[in-house]
Amino acid sequence: PISPPHTTSILVTLHLFSIVKNTVMQTEGPVTLPEGTPLTLNCTYESSYSVSVFRYVQHQNKEPELLLKSSSENQRAERHGFQAHHKNSKSFHLEKGSVQASDSAVYYCAMNDTVMGTAGGAERKL
Repeated sequence: PISPPHTTSILVTLHLFSIVKNTVMQTEGPVTLPEGTPLTLNCTYESSYSVSVFRYVQHQNKEPELLLKSSSENQRAERHGFQAHHKNSKSFHLEKGSVQASDSAVYYCAMNDTVMGTAGGAERKL
């Protein structure tokens, strides 16, 4: 007798996301100001997802350290006389009313996005 063929089926489920380039743009090059003048360092970003934005400061011969962060739009952050407002316009500009010599440093703007879900998966049924 001939036995019936054994069949196997595989179910593959993929959750696809549109892949969008995330971009951060900030003030380029050195900025020189006299003491006591106001400072604004621009930072704008593009993302299709909810993001957290960060401002880091790195003083000469030191490691970068977190200065300000925001995890939601319309949130204001302040520390050491610096402030930034995470706006709907996708910006997180760093501001200080009066700079001092001790503020001389490299300032960074960074972001991370939050994507919920899985990128793919497979299930095998016998």
